[in-house]
Amino acid sequence: MSVHPLDRPVLSAFTGRQAELAILRGCALRLHPDFGLFATTVDDTPQALADLGTLVADHGDTGLVERHAPPPVPGTRVVSSALCLQMTAQTVVPAWATDFEILNLSDADAAEMLALATLTKPGPFFARTHQMGRFVGVRLAGKLVAMAGERMRPDGYTEASGVCVHPDHRGQGYAARLLQEVTTRILARGEQAFLHSYADNTTAIRLYESLGYRGRAEVIFTILTRA
Repeated sequence: MSVHPLDRPVLSAFTGRQAELAILRGCALRLHPDFGLFATTVDDTPQALADLGTLVADHGDTGLVERHAPPPVPGTRVVSSALCLQMTAQTVVPAWATDFEILNLSDADAAEMLALATLTKPGPFFARTHQMGRFVGVRLAGKLVAMAGERMRPDGYTEASGVCVHPDHRGQGYAARLLQEVTTRILARGEQAFLHSYADNTTAIRLYESLGYRGRAEVIFTILTRA
């Protein structure tokens, strides 16, 4: 029986359209540390798990996004394990008028993007995470105060991610409007949009539902470090 691409999004993305971003070790792979910490194995054989342990030893902490908790990985220990809701969108509510400009972000904005993500912690974000897809943002008085963009891209799907707003500028609708923009662009390319939210973040989940996202599956986000 075939596996849905989103059942194992890391494997689908980094053996597919984003394979050039992955570091391979036998039956395991991980995203290059400049881009992120996601990792996975082809299967749960002892050799695959040993290969994953080697990647952790060689390149640092990794994050697994799977339907089930991983078996023990040699040479590692679990830092955290969190239940997440994977949501998808095949349609999005129509864009509404705004009194702010939505800007396309690029490498020229990289330092500010990393600083904003480090402050607000929307999820793993590293020096080159912004190069994994297209990002948009809002500037006030020249300062980047909100952004959203794309991350994993399995065939036929693109993940909306990196949605964050500076604490001094929340409550203005920036997060909703930027996520709406990102989702609209994904759908316009003939793809489906998906995202992940911590399962207990009911505020975020309500926002995503208001834009057209619906829960698809529960996944477990596990971070591993060297033992």
